[in-house]
Amino acid sequence: MSPGAPLDGRVDVPAGCPYDVAPLDGHPDRLPLVVRPRQDRNPAELCKWIQANKPWLLQQMQCWGAVLFRGFDIRDAAAFEQLAHTVDPDLKNEYLGTSPRKALTPYTFTASELPSFYPIPQHCEMSFTRTPPRKLFFCCLTEPAEGSGETPLADFRLVLRDLDPAVAERFRKGGIRIVRNYAGASSSGFLNPFQLKRWDEIFLTTDREAVEAKCREEGFEPQWKGKDGLRLVSTQDAVQLHPETGVPVWHNHVTTFHPSQAVGEYRRIAALRPTLRNRAVLLLSRVLALFERKKSGED
Repeated sequence: MSPGAPLDGRVDVPAGCPYDVAPLDGHPDRLPLVVRPRQDRNPAELCKWIQANKPWLLQQMQCWGAVLFRGFDIRDAAAFEQLAHTVDPDLKNEYLGTSPRKALTPYTFTASELPSFYPIPQHCEMSFTRTPPRKLFFCCLTEPAEGSGETPLADFRLVLRDLDPAVAERFRKGGIRIVRNYAGASSSGFLNPFQLKRWDEIFLTTDREAVEAKCREEGFEPQWKGKDGLRLVSTQDAVQLHPETGVPVWHNHVTTFHPSQAVGEYRRIAALRPTLRNRAVLLLSRVLALFERKKSGED
């Protein structure tokens, strides 16, 4: 059950609301809250309605964890950006993550340029930085092919609640140390499947002083390696308090950056969809992970 969501699933909506508002598929125990048009699918009218009812919308986002606008006539990245900008005028476009993305507008990017077979474990966006995003916006402009393109949502308040108490306490006491290794612009040779981006692509510069300044700002310890390598070390709490409600949240990248994550994610996919292709990818991921451990060790 999403913390704060009404037990009976009923939602108080603003007077004269022209849209249908209800939990997803009528399930009051699941995020997100869904807003659907009755007749008018015009995104411009939706933006006007959001602007007039923003306190209500922000309260629902805080309560449910996510709000889904479904069925509106948003046909391109610019229209999506306008909607996102209406919800939050302080949009950011600086991305320090490792997933390759392509800019579509000043504040809209593709979710990932990774191939469809490459899974991305559920995570809190850029949780390893000192200033992670407060809100995330997603939009689907092209319906994905069967079996790919899904964007699952997780309530990380409930993730923390459902963890084994002893495991959660160990993480609370010890925190997390993240070690990330990146090649630079001059790197060449064997393609490392575990290396998604170079450090100059992450920081958008080859100026090492500028990189070090950004690292200090975000709480990373930079360590230059060899000719053009960079190791980033950061230590953080595994649990954060929600900045507005004070509710504790499992907020970290431990299941994304740990060497075991790829195999674990493919194992879950193969169990969910036991196709020959998925089983083959699982086997390949096990071989690659073993090779990487032998070559580079845990660090």
